[in-house]
Amino acid sequence: MREAGPEDSHPLLEEFVRHMALERGLSPNTCSAYASDVGEFLHWLGAKDPLKADSRLLSDYLWRLKENGLEAASIFRKMESLKAFYRFQAVEERLEDDPTRKFRAPKLPRKLPDFLTQAEMEALLSVSDGGAYALARAKTMLELLYATGVRASELLAIKPEYVNLSDGWIRVFGKGSKERMVPMHERAQKALERFLRLRAAVFGSKATDPEVFLGRDGRALSRVQLWRDLKALGRKAGLLRELHPHLLRHTFATHLLQGGADPRAVQEMLGHASLTTTQIYTHLDASGLKRAHERYHPRP
Repeated sequence: MREAGPEDSHPLLEEFVRHMALERGLSPNTCSAYASDVGEFLHWLGAKDPLKADSRLLSDYLWRLKENGLEAASIFRKMESLKAFYRFQAVEERLEDDPTRKFRAPKLPRKLPDFLTQAEMEALLSVSDGGAYALARAKTMLELLYATGVRASELLAIKPEYVNLSDGWIRVFGKGSKERMVPMHERAQKALERFLRLRAAVFGSKATDPEVFLGRDGRALSRVQLWRDLKALGRKAGLLRELHPHLLRHTFATHLLQGGADPRAVQEMLGHASLTTTQIYTHLDASGLKRAHERYHPRP
């Protein structure tokens, strides 16, 4: 199926894209994707009126995409674009009934999360900070991400009063400002304690933001700088892939579960609302499966 082009411009599509850009405030790239998806559908319709399309016609279109070899993830995206397009038409009272109202999303294959090996984590944790503030900050953030599995936003929002160094707990606020207490091991406690002393020495009595992790200007560290810090740390450790906060969250969960942790305990530490979300981390690498098979099968 060829992609829709400028010659396929349609007044309904133009108005829909303007709505997504001006009223919904979506980015140019997102609006372009909506325009492309809906434009392809309108081109497929030809002379037929899109306002008269029913659920059967739309299903025929999606089945045609599947027959043409389009992957489930791409079909899902196009379905979401059509749903947005027809919801807009319904709001504008051009339709009595939204033909996409009963659409069901195609079942998407569940992608296993990527994670670092224990050897890769050891290489990262072995990097010396040399007493430099920026590198010490990166090392401490790495320790906490790996020790607690917190999200990037949760890490950057930590304030000194949220930390209990004597008992090894951190109070974090997750999605929907939901509060939870996350334990940390002794090495993470010591790393954080050292960093807090360095932070006090660097800033002294200067006015700063209240968060633990600060930039050189005393302002709370941004997500962008967190990514930069981790990438720089990865390069120093000689890793062949780029580090990012969620990779460390995946690694935390995977290593705990591979070590025999209770999935429900990991669910609570990660702040997942559902155990199903946590269970995706219960995968094992191929070598681990092979070793388990060789060790436990009754006929080796």
